[in-house]
Order: sequence, then C-alpha cells, then structure tokens
Amino acid sequence: MEIMRSITESNLTGFILLGFSDYPQLQKVLFVVILVLLTILGTTTVILVSCLEPKLQTPMYFCLSHLSFLDLCFTSSVTPQLLVNLWDPMKPITYGGCVVQLYVSLALGSTECVLLAVMSYDCCVAVCHPLHYTVSMHSHLCMSLASLAWLSGVATTLVQSTLTLQLPFCGHRQVDHIICEVPVLIKLACVNTTFNEVEPFVASILFLIVPFSFIMVSYGYIAKAVMRIRSTTGKRKAFGTCSSHLMVIIIFYEIIIFMYLQPAKCRSKDQGKFVSLFYTVVTPILNPLIYTLRNKDIKRAPKKVLGKILGIHFT
Repeated sequence: MEIMRSITESNLTGFILLGFSDYPQLQKVLFVVILVLLTILGTTTVILVSCLEPKLQTPMYFCLSHLSFLDLCFTSSVTPQLLVNLWDPMKPITYGGCVVQLYVSLALGSTECVLLAVMSYDCCVAVCHPLHYTVSMHSHLCMSLASLAWLSGVATTLVQSTLTLQLPFCGHRQVDHIICEVPVLIKLACVNTTFNEVEPFVASILFLIVPFSFIMVSYGYIAKAVMRIRSTTGKRKAFGTCSSHLMVIIIFYEIIIFMYLQPAKCRSKDQGKFVSLFYTVVTPILNPLIYTLRNKDIKRAPKKVLGKILGIHFT
C-alpha cells in the first residue's frame, strides 16, 4: 500500500486549485472585473502618456488618445450592467439605465467609425507627405476632425435613439440581448416599424460604408507610396506607422459590418449577442494592447513619464 501511494504521488504532474468553484457566478464576475481593470489601465495609460510625454504630442497620438478615451467610455457604460447580469439571475435594468445605455453606446459606436477614418487620413498624410506632415495636420485641423467625429456620433444617437424610444412596447419587457440597442428595441414594438428599420440602415451606410470606403481609398494611396520607397528600412518604417491602425480597423469594421449590414432574417439572436459583446467589451481591451505592443514610443513613454515624476532614470 505504501509502495502504491509513493508511485501515485511520484506520478502527480500538478495540483487542482478549486478557487471559487463553489461560487460559479462569482468566478464569472471576477473574470470580467479583471478584464475591466486591464482595459481601464491600458486606456488610461495611453491617454496619460500621450498628454504628458512631449514626444507623443503629435496628430497621430492625439487621435489615439481620443480612441482610448472612447474605449474607456465604452467599458464604463456597458460593462457594469454586464456584471449585474452575470451576478443577478433576474438580470434587471431600469428604464433609465436602458435609455442611457442606448444613447451612449450608439454615440460611441458611431464616433469610432468616423474617428478611425480620421486616423486613416492622418496615416495617409504621414506616409505620402512626410515632409509636410506637421504643416498639413496642424492642431486646429486635428481638433476640428476630432470634434466632427464626436458631434456626428451625438447627432445620430439623438435621432435614432429618440425615434426608437417613441415606439410603444405594449408591456414587452424582455430584451433578448446583452445591452439595449436600437435593432433589439425595435423588435419589441407592437406597431409597424418599417420607418424605424429603414432609418438605422441609412445611418449604417453613412457611418459604415462611407468611412470604410474613405479608409480603403486612404490605404490605397498609402500602398502606392510604400511601393515607391526603394529601401527596405523605409518600407518597414512606413508599414510600422500604419500597421496598428490597420489591425484595429480590420477587427472593428469586420464585426460591425457583419452585425449591421447583414439582413436581419439571416442572423440569429445569439450571433448578435456575441458580436455586441465583442465590439463593446473585447475590442476596447484589444485596442490598447495592439497599439502598445507594436509601438516602441508608447512602450518607452511610461518609463520616461514615471522617471520625470519620481526623479529616477530608467535604463
């Protein structure tokens, strides 16, 4: 018996940490809380170093700080209710909370579509006209473009969300989704919703097709400019300028176009839930990682900022 026990113990490859296995709901909540904290840490780090590090006070990082602030707003407006849903089996949300979530999420999503187009223009100018970059992308133009992105997002949510909330829901209270969104609330209405369904489709063309087409044209010019560069180092540098932005565009637009331009009859309710979860929770987590891991200036900036604050020189 002692021999068998020693053989069994010698064959152990590890142990099993039970953790909070007796509280499955708590495990889900803790997992989401950790993701939220990582998102907040990543986005606030990008915003702070962009503001405090003089080397990063350029048009590109100005746009990136706006994108990080937008991701931070997405996380803080959607994730708290998601935590409530994971913890509470009744999954409640007040009417006021649903209204706020509806207005804020649509405004942020529309703003990000325009902001990514603005960032593509910035990349195009940086690669195609590097000598005139600082003159072309002056501070007044950057502020105007950023304001355009935010104001367009606010305008579309004021129209779409207000029209949606004017629909009679006839006592329907069960929203089969993870957040309050226009297409989901339209399904709860007990009247003819043809106009309400056409209006989001038109908005999708304005905020998805138009910005995405502009981005493709910008990257067409970028590709031509890169092909004219003879040195391998120059091509690598030009590609490095836009690679992070291109990755963010592919992730964001692929999900959004799949969600909003696919016919409603062709998508299942679970597809919509996972897509919404991805662009409201997962994408804000990925964006800071993509920009920090692929950008040497941002990786070095926190050390410089901390060194100035603490009076320590980091090697």
